[in-house]
Amino acid sequence: MLDIAEELHRWVELGRDFAVATVVAVDGSAPHLPGAALAVDTDGTAIGSVSGGCVEGAVYDLCQQALTDGQSVLERFGYSDEDAFAVGLTCGGVIDILVTPVRAGDPVRPVLTAALAAAAGRRAAALARIVSGPADLVGRAMLVHPEGAHDGGHEGGHEGGFGGHPELDRTIAAEAGAFLDAGRTGTLHIGEQGSRCGAPLTVLVESSVPPPRMIVFGAIDFASALVRVGRFLNYHVTVCDARPVFATRARFPEADEIVVEWPHTYLERTEVDARTVLCVLTHDAKFDVPLLKLALRLPVAYVGAMGSRRTHLDRNARLREVGVSEPELTRLHSPIGLDLGARTPEETALSIAAEIVADRRGGRGVSLTGAHTPIHHDVTPGPAGRIGSVA
Repeated sequence: MLDIAEELHRWVELGRDFAVATVVAVDGSAPHLPGAALAVDTDGTAIGSVSGGCVEGAVYDLCQQALTDGQSVLERFGYSDEDAFAVGLTCGGVIDILVTPVRAGDPVRPVLTAALAAAAGRRAAALARIVSGPADLVGRAMLVHPEGAHDGGHEGGHEGGFGGHPELDRTIAAEAGAFLDAGRTGTLHIGEQGSRCGAPLTVLVESSVPPPRMIVFGAIDFASALVRVGRFLNYHVTVCDARPVFATRARFPEADEIVVEWPHTYLERTEVDARTVLCVLTHDAKFDVPLLKLALRLPVAYVGAMGSRRTHLDRNARLREVGVSEPELTRLHSPIGLDLGARTPEETALSIAAEIVADRRGGRGVSLTGAHTPIHHDVTPGPAGRIGSVA
């Protein structure tokens, strides 16, 4: 649901009633992951998607029904890949979808409103909703903040929590907090009283985290194209260069931030995390060597450096001379990007972005034509291993 938070937040501000259908679980082939949502208001306006078109019509009807009867419902669509075309789920697989009414006076509306406001404002928060279990609990919600406070539940500031079970509140708040720390969206299974006791509950946790950072070092023409692609991929893009004549708003109007500073000095003081990608486009040793020496020791998602193969060999030699180890060098993507035969700045930016996506999602960067491997890859988030292995 938080994937369409900005639009839904506007609906809330306008006082609209709506129902939202959210993908809870996916088995087999499906175009959208858990958390993807379709919402329908009382005028019949629809936003978002849960299946790329396969079952949108049926889900649209379920949303209208939920607006009428005020009941949350969990529905399963699809069968095996072999039978999918016959039932309209042409991509195959199985998807579970939770449909929740969000109307004036509904107990859950204040919690969902707070979640939408947080996501629309790009603030970190996790929304936990019960998607299966006792009928009186299905659809109830809690919003968990990074510091551990929560809205909803028995002890929260809003109605619509988890049936007056303080232990259930504490358990879900703790589990959702762990999801938020990892920036994950997914399901968890617990008992209805917050332990293994009682009827089993399935809880969907959606994490809203600020966009990941892309820092582009080197204010060159290739950087301008990469900024546009980075924004398209929903990165918060910073351009950094020590030369004020090049690092200007006029040259990079779409950058979120422009910094005039020596690259390694800026990287020392700025905040990065396991989702940050660093693209070094300067291909100048006086900038590259101190910058990469630091970058290759940070727990970021991706480090790539532009340059010819000759530049790459010379740069690696210089990095070894300043103490960069062989394991650290293996984390460097250089020459940067996938082999697309790119020539223009735009093509090169696409090549770099493709490599970043492949690393993030566990892809191999080869043509899908004739391949017999999964189209979608399940990569477990984590800071260990090669840079770029985190989701």
